[in-house]
Amino acid sequence: MPRLRTDDRGQAAIEFTGTLPLILVTLALLWQAAMVGYTFMLAGNAADKAVTAATTAKGSALVACQNAGREDLPSAWDATFSCHASGDLMRAEVKVQVPLFFPGAFNTPMTLTGDASANLERSWGW
Repeated sequence: MPRLRTDDRGQAAIEFTGTLPLILVTLALLWQAAMVGYTFMLAGNAADKAVTAATTAKGSALVACQNAGREDLPSAWDATFSCHASGDLMRAEVKVQVPLFFPGAFNTPMTLTGDASANLERSWGW
């Protein structure tokens, strides 16, 4: 008659090995969610800086818009800037690609947009 094993030695190691991929996938998804949130914050901040610079620019508003928007945006993030004035309102739109896990390596197909607008500064000569 064969002897049945009644102890559970090694059971914790087997269970950990089985749940380890689930833990790693969960951590990867949380990290990617943090990257999306950080990219959203960067896009909004870049749009705010860009429109502020464009409204107070002495020379070309478009050049000032792009330079100011890129100033605080890390170089690993791909972004496009669009600044245009309509009447007394300057509007800046920044589209930033969301990186996949690590900035500078690969980008996801997702693009986040930051918008900002402000009234143009006028020199009244007082």
